[in-house]
Amino acid sequence: MSSSGTVNGGISFWYADDGLPVPREPLPGDATADVVIVGGGYTGLWTAYYLKKAAPSLRVTVLEQKFCGYGASGRNGGWLYNGVAGRDRYARLHGHEAAVRLQRAMNDTVDEVVRVAAEEGIDADVHRGGVLEVAYTPAQLARLKAFHEHELSYGERDRELYGARETAERVRVADAVGSAWTPHGARLHPVKLVKGLAAAAEALGVTIHERTPVTEIRPKHAVTPYGTVRAPYVLRCTEGFTASLKGQRRTWLPMNSSMIATQRLTPEQWARIGWEGRETLGDMAHVYMYAQRTADDRIALGGRGVPYRFGSRTDHDGGTQQATVEALYGILVRFFPSLAGVRVEHAWSGVLGVPRDWCATVTLDRATGLGWAGGYVGSGVATTNLAARTLRDLVRLDSGQAGPTGLTGLPWVGHKVRKWEPEPFRWIGVHGMYATYRTADRRELATRSAESSRLARMADRVAGRH
Repeated sequence: MSSSGTVNGGISFWYADDGLPVPREPLPGDATADVVIVGGGYTGLWTAYYLKKAAPSLRVTVLEQKFCGYGASGRNGGWLYNGVAGRDRYARLHGHEAAVRLQRAMNDTVDEVVRVAAEEGIDADVHRGGVLEVAYTPAQLARLKAFHEHELSYGERDRELYGARETAERVRVADAVGSAWTPHGARLHPVKLVKGLAAAAEALGVTIHERTPVTEIRPKHAVTPYGTVRAPYVLRCTEGFTASLKGQRRTWLPMNSSMIATQRLTPEQWARIGWEGRETLGDMAHVYMYAQRTADDRIALGGRGVPYRFGSRTDHDGGTQQATVEALYGILVRFFPSLAGVRVEHAWSGVLGVPRDWCATVTLDRATGLGWAGGYVGSGVATTNLAARTLRDLVRLDSGQAGPTGLTGLPWVGHKVRKWEPEPFRWIGVHGMYATYRTADRRELATRSAESSRLARMADRVAGRH
């Protein structure tokens, strides 16, 4: 493919499409609040929004190092769906029914995000087409069927399993032999959602300071170069950027994910592909892909490129290696051969937060007033909303404003995770893991065996995913 004409970085295609925001004022000096939230992405903004909705008199301040949505909230694939990282582990730790409650809460969260967006007049290009995950090798098909049965065991009775013909009736992915579909998903425009959410929070009286990096969080203090905000509750909502905070280098690993967006496709091109239901689209590869048909008829497609930067470093404004762009283009053409030669107009990257046990968590330490939520492992568009409502309930419970709720009793609340290994073991482990997954995918494609590669199972064990 030719890289001429491809915008590389610039935060993301979503910002190129909707425009960069006018930055809000930085913190003018020392300040006080009832709740200070560090991070102006989905988690922080949803938390601020719900706290002010529940208790309008609360003084809520959000501190953001660049601008709201600069991180994963403005760079993701726009998958609003019901996946939550760590559910199986929570089932083992707390029992199956506790994990079912978590899954039901996630199913409801998809509806909640759509509801609030409509109520607040946020036009985020939401289309409720569900989630379609396809298989195109015998091993993928075996995993797909097992995955489908596994989801049914968590109470998701409205999902469907398709063969090759039914899959092609939805979207014509080359060589697809089956797929699974759930209605608990929607496509959206990430930046339109984050901009609308920030505006809705401000309209409720939330104070947002941008261009204000927090360098240290300690009980009742959020420290910045411009001053310190003191508050009884300090909530860390920094996801993939957590490692930059003092003392948090090994808390969550900033995993890199990359995306491309094509030129607008013609009606003739869409006629060959199908995809009229505009489902979010994924696959069952070990190094999986994710895609959506955008509101203006492009394909935005993502996956892992360079999975991790040494020392938990993050990218510069979404810049992406050319080899990653070409690899994602290869997936696009592998799925849709008729698109060979189509232009890639934008490429970008971003980081997401990965805990050592791959479990998303929500915590409020009642002794210190410090709280946090994150570690979504790439499923954050919806999970952030559930995490925010849970943080709201935990703060209200601790402050005596309300009693326990169904959310405060979910199994991910208060879950403790060990830290990642120090360097260079962290870098070696993550790069080795993804190299192994890629090799496993290539072997499955070449051998056409119905059995998943042993290499992938070995990588799972090393990663701590099982």
